[in-house]
Amino acid sequence: MRTDEVRDLYDRTMREHARPEGPGAEVERAGPLVRQVGGPDDWNGIVWSDPELDAAGADAAIRAQIGHYTALGHGEFEWKLYSHDRPADLGDRLRAAGFAPDPPETLLVAPVEALADPPGAGLPEGVTLRPVTDAAGAELMALAHERAFGTDAGRLRHQVLTRLERAPDDFVALVAMAGGEPVSSARMELYPGTGFAGLWGGGTVAEWRGRGLYRALVAHRAAVAAERGYRYLQVDATDMSAPILVRLGFTALGTTTPYVYRPAR
Repeated sequence: MRTDEVRDLYDRTMREHARPEGPGAEVERAGPLVRQVGGPDDWNGIVWSDPELDAAGADAAIRAQIGHYTALGHGEFEWKLYSHDRPADLGDRLRAAGFAPDPPETLLVAPVEALADPPGAGLPEGVTLRPVTDAAGAELMALAHERAFGTDAGRLRHQVLTRLERAPDDFVALVAMAGGEPVSSARMELYPGTGFAGLWGGGTVAEWRGRGLYRALVAHRAAVAAERGYRYLQVDATDMSAPILVRLGFTALGTTTPYVYRPAR
């Protein structure tokens, strides 16, 4: 896999020509930027900036987006900054304008065929995978998420239900069950026409970590992506999951840092 070529393909198809992440969102071109605008439970933010963006243009664009999202009444929005974006000091300019950086993540990509395994391969004994296709499955997925991460899954629950209702063909969600209880969950977003499928989630409750569940969920989703003709799996990986994914065969294309703007209250 040629890293530069895949990064260029990712920038072009997934960022510059991005498609809405959910049925309730819209993608808009705003001068040198591409942004997503949706409801309060959708992701709102900047997904791409022109590689020719200079210092003066960046400052003007930042001010314009603050005005735009503030006028919409959003409590916050995100500028998704990639390590190869320009100008080189764009992160500093975002901080100066009131954005706060969340921890950076690693943009990882792998060829689908290198990861796909038969359904159920690698699962620990006593664990089965349940496809999420209805509200009951979404509830199990939310419960697994809350137990794994210790955070409220209300937003996830809403997003899963919305995807199942409005765009089920471009969405795959799974819950790993053991003894009738959800112990892990994961989802995959399919981006038609791009060649990329995005992996999300993968949280496992503490007592089931280290038994191969994470790898099995990656492999299962890779198999689905392969069946549907996708070339690459993409992950925005935390420091916890990045080493695991690299061992599985993923390659780093760079880092991405969420810069979040929260209006003063």
